Amino acid sequence: MTLTEPNATVHAPVPPLAERARNVGGSPVRDILAVTARPEVINFAGGLPAPELFDAEGVAEAYAQVLATDAARALQYSTTEGEPALRAALAARTTARRLPTTADDLMVTSGSQQALSLLATALLEPGDTMLVENPTYLAALQVFAFAGVRVIGVDCDEDGIDPDALDALVARERPKLLYTIPTFQNPTGRTLPADRRAAVAAVAARRGMWIVEDDPYGELRFEGERVPWIAAQPGAEDRTVLLGSFSKVMAPGMRLGWLRAPAALLRACAVAKQAADLHTPTVNQLAAARYLASRDLDAHVATVAAAYRERRDAMLAHLAGALPDGSVWNRPEGGMFLWARLPEAYDTTALLPDVVKHEVAYVPGAPFFAGAPGRSTMRLCFVTQTPQEIREGLGRLGRALRLSQRKACTAGGQA
Repeated sequence: MTLTEPNATVHAPVPPLAERARNVGGSPVRDILAVTARPEVINFAGGLPAPELFDAEGVAEAYAQVLATDAARALQYSTTEGEPALRAALAARTTARRLPTTADDLMVTSGSQQALSLLATALLEPGDTMLVENPTYLAALQVFAFAGVRVIGVDCDEDGIDPDALDALVARERPKLLYTIPTFQNPTGRTLPADRRAAVAAVAARRGMWIVEDDPYGELRFEGERVPWIAAQPGAEDRTVLLGSFSKVMAPGMRLGWLRAPAALLRACAVAKQAADLHTPTVNQLAAARYLASRDLDAHVATVAAAYRERRDAMLAHLAGALPDGSVWNRPEGGMFLWARLPEAYDTTALLPDVVKHEVAYVPGAPFFAGAPGRSTMRLCFVTQTPQEIREGLGRLGRALRLSQRKACTAGGQA
C-alpha cells in the first residue's frame, strides 16, 4: 500500500453547490439591463426610478446633519428592529393613511426585498404551497424558489385577482400564504379595486391563510382615489403583512424598506434578520428619519408623480403606432409600468435580440408567470426616460417589430 506523500497535492473535487443555488436562475431583468447598458439604447426594461428626480440636495443635507450632530450613533451598531425615530415616523405615516400603527408594529429592513426573504424564512417550509398573482414580481418568484415552495398563480383579469377563483384555489390547494401587489402592480400596473380587496381578506379569514401585501408603488398615484390597503380590511388584521419601501419615493440606493406584521411573526422576522445582517445600516435609517422630520416627502412625491404621469401619457400616446394591430395594453393610474399583449403569433422573448439591435429594449412577459407563460406579453417601464425619449424609443420599437413581421412573412412564404 502506497501512502500519499506529505507534500503531495491532492485535487479532490469540492462539494457541490446547494441544490437551490443550482436550480434557481438569475433575474432576466438584470440580464437584459447588462446587455442594454449602452447609453444609445432607450431602455424600457428596467424598473429604475428617474435619477434626475431624486431630492439629492435634501438627502445629502439629512446625511450631513446626522453626521454633524450624532456621528457616534450613526456609525454604530443598531437594534435589529430598526431605529426608533424612523419606526415612529413610519408608524405615523401609516396611521395617517387609515391603518392604525405603532412603532412596535414595524421592522426596518434593507429594502422590501429583504423583507420578502425574511418572511420566506419565518413562514415557509420546503414543499409548502403558496399563491401569487399571475403574472407577478420576478424577484419575489426568486425568493420563493429559494425557499423550495410550490408556487401557484391565481387567475387574474384587468382588475387583478378574481376573488371567486382565489376562493376555489385556496379550498383545493390549502396554501400557506398569498403574495400580492394590489396597487400599481409589477409587472402589469393594475390596481385591485376596494371590493375585491375586501373579498380577498374575507377568503383569507375564512380559509386560514396569510396575506403578504407588497406596496412599493402605492404613493405614486397620478389620478383617481387612493384605495385602502388589504391590511386595513375587516378580518385581515391578524394575518396580513404589509411591506413598504423608500426606494421609489426617496432613493433606492439607501436600501430602506419595512414590514408591518402581527407581533409573533414580527419577532420571528427579527430573529431571521439577526442571522442575515444584524440590522439595516444605522446612518441610512437616521438620515431618512431626519429627512422626514425636516422635509416634505409628500410634496416631493407629488412632484415625482406629476413627471411620471407626463411620461406615462407620452407612452400611451405613441403605443398604437409602435405595436402591431390587435395588441392591447392598460392605462395604469400610477406606478411605473405598463403591460402590453401582442397578437399570439408574437413571442416577445424570441424577438428581443432583434429589437435590441434597433437600440431599444423591453422586458418579455414570460418570466413573470408562475406556470404557463404569456409569450406575447411585455412590460414597459415609462418613468426613466423623458417624453421625447419615449417617443423616439417607441418609434424604434415599432420599426423593429414591423421588420420582424416582414421577415416572418418572407420565411413563411419560402417554407
